[in-house]
Amino acid sequence: MAGRARGSVRSLLTALLAPALLALLVSPARGRGGRDHGDWHTDRLLPPLPPRDDAPRVARFVTHVSDWGALATISTLEAVRGRSFGDVISVSDGPPGVGSGVPYMYLSPLQMTVNNLQENPQATLTMSLAQTVFCRKNGFDPQSPLCVHIILAGTVTKVNETEVDFAKNSLFIRHPEMKTWPSSHNWFFAKLNITNIWVLDYFGGPKIVTPEEYFNVTFQ
Repeated sequence: MAGRARGSVRSLLTALLAPALLALLVSPARGRGGRDHGDWHTDRLLPPLPPRDDAPRVARFVTHVSDWGALATISTLEAVRGRSFGDVISVSDGPPGVGSGVPYMYLSPLQMTVNNLQENPQATLTMSLAQTVFCRKNGFDPQSPLCVHIILAGTVTKVNETEVDFAKNSLFIRHPEMKTWPSSHNWFFAKLNITNIWVLDYFGGPKIVTPEEYFNVTFQ
């Protein structure tokens, strides 16, 4: 009798909890910002790709809709000292619809990448539309040029006091989890000072865009 009662209670709890668990599984991840905070995984929120013959505008588009990228630095780890070292870094160039073109980052001295940057601030940042719905919707493999990715080279530096508020708002609105990261890790806001830009959005090799062309784009 007691066994049947316990079984009934378990069945009731399962019925009550199942919808809540399902909602958690399908809801937007906290780290991506969630709905209306830069989640470009839905057609409703992803703006249309600019014309591919306008490489500066395409570059700004990719930067703006990217929530993360692969940052390559020169390693200071003894096992691979002097070799290229790639890491995934969360980025934002501004709140959705207000892109500045500058990739901002929230970094900690505890990160291996930051140790590399302290010795050599030169870095290369790659961002791809593979992180959005664009490539999946069109059936493009992430490595295909049609999927569109850009490579930005430059130096990573801390932002100054006049820029820190914009950097903070840009990152926290897209990555709200950052607000809860432990202060003991001494997080700071940084940016990539862009010196070179390559755009791969079609066959035939990369298109070269100058920083002047890139920042002259009026992008909303």
